[in-house]
Amino acid sequence: MKATIQVPERVQRKFDPAFKAQAVQNWMESTKSAEVIGRELGIDPNRLYAWRKQFGHRIAATSKPPSITDLQHSLEELRRENRHLREQRDILKKTLGILSEPSATASNGSTR
Repeated sequence: MKATIQVPERVQRKFDPAFKAQAVQNWMESTKSAEVIGRELGIDPNRLYAWRKQFGHRIAATSKPPSITDLQHSLEELRRENRHLREQRDILKKTLGILSEPSATASNGSTR
């Protein structure tokens, strides 16, 4: 007599539209990948991609663009960072120039 192994029936989970939209919104607003968000929520990452197609237009419409003051603040920060990086670059150029010059006491192999 052969023994048969019973395989449990696979239960298809159902998610309400609010959960789906919230999951996609959390994913889109974070810097995490679909794989990480899917693992955190206990769902397959491919579901997130499908849900994004379904609810993405709603999420894009609800997210408000940054205000003028936020944009100006970001611009000022970037300009400060740019200025700082240029100063560092100039210092490195000067240092490289100083290190590249032969010293007055060093012999360069010439026998003059």
